Amino acid sequence: MSVYQTLCFLSAAAMLIAFINSKIGKMQTTIAITAGAMLLSLMILIAGQNGWFDLTDVAYKMVANINFEDFLLKGILGFLLFAGGLGIKLPHLKDQRWEITVLALGATLFSTFFIGAVLYGFCQIIGVQFDLIYCLLFGALISPTDPIAVLAIVKKLDAPERISTQVEGESLFNDGFGLVIFVTLYTIAFGNEAPSVSGVSLLFLQEAVGGIIYGFLLGLLFHYLISATDDHSMELLLTIGVPTAGYAFADVLHVSGPLSMVVSGIMIGNWTRYIGFSKESEEHLDQFWELIDEFLNGVLFLLIGMSMLLFQFHEEDWILMAFSIPLVLGARYLSVALSYVGFKRFRHYNPWSVRILTWGGLRGGLALAMALSIPAGVWVIEDKLIDVKEIILVMTYSVVVFSILIQGSTITPMIEKAKLAEKEMANKDTTPESASSNPKG
Repeated sequence: MSVYQTLCFLSAAAMLIAFINSKIGKMQTTIAITAGAMLLSLMILIAGQNGWFDLTDVAYKMVANINFEDFLLKGILGFLLFAGGLGIKLPHLKDQRWEITVLALGATLFSTFFIGAVLYGFCQIIGVQFDLIYCLLFGALISPTDPIAVLAIVKKLDAPERISTQVEGESLFNDGFGLVIFVTLYTIAFGNEAPSVSGVSLLFLQEAVGGIIYGFLLGLLFHYLISATDDHSMELLLTIGVPTAGYAFADVLHVSGPLSMVVSGIMIGNWTRYIGFSKESEEHLDQFWELIDEFLNGVLFLLIGMSMLLFQFHEEDWILMAFSIPLVLGARYLSVALSYVGFKRFRHYNPWSVRILTWGGLRGGLALAMALSIPAGVWVIEDKLIDVKEIILVMTYSVVVFSILIQGSTITPMIEKAKLAEKEMANKDTTPESASSNPKG
């Protein structure tokens, strides 16, 4: 079966699960697709082991036929981040620019080293010789919140404005910075040359800063192209050029494609939308990209659910999987809470902010794609054929699945309570006593 045929069948399966959910389950679509795919994978494995019918090899070959890393990192990620950038309101982003910067950079760095250090200590306790650099590598790929998962689940729950902007803005920007940290640690772990401070700094400037500058120039180019035509179809068609040729060219330039897509999307969504598009295109822009976003998300989350067919689980894997979930949540809470210690010196915030940013800091396909890029054959327990890639992959998978299924499906009550708190705060601000005090930032 060709890759195209595989994607066709997976797309049909994702749409079927989404349709059944809309009639019966009423769950959030991406959660339903992930859960449905995992249930289907589990049924295939159980049926094969009990000899009822054996579809394990067929299903395995179907999923393995797609290079998940290339499919996401070099394919649909550009579309999903560009669509996310289109929906960001620039005035809200400006209002929260310092919070988003601290969360995207400082919190990600803190989480990376906290997870790495604690995981290394735990591995020493249970007798698994997992080197510190590999523990840090896991910390680097799992610390950034995944914009795809966040935008697919949290964004649609209508959280209070500032909380929503922080969650969305952080997830859109920290994946680019997280990739730079991951690439640096990857070079230390598997490269032939030890990176220097100047080399790491140059890599950061090239990838992160270069990606932002390239994204601005790309957005500017397509703004003028779109403004130069009044054809409704052509205007929408031109927007596809950004996450296709634009994203591919970022790889040629060796700059961050994800960051460039976010910047271009914000520019076109906040500038070109109002002065470059015709009235008809302006009305259909969000519908057009929401349809693309929903379709690609469906296929991606189906692949996440079915990825369990590719894994072999050992006893040590189960122990580390169980430990990694509370570890990542704890690191996320500490990184956000410590950031808010500084934030609260200058502004008042919704009392549910830290809890929502912690529980809503979802992980998804991006972390899995980075885990899959780790080379196989670097043995940790050679007699059981357990290597570095297997351990990092199963830990990543457990965190991603918990994040999507449990965190994604239980965050709604928190957001509802945050909305009530927001109303109470607004009412207090309108009282005579509060009118004479310092306004909220």
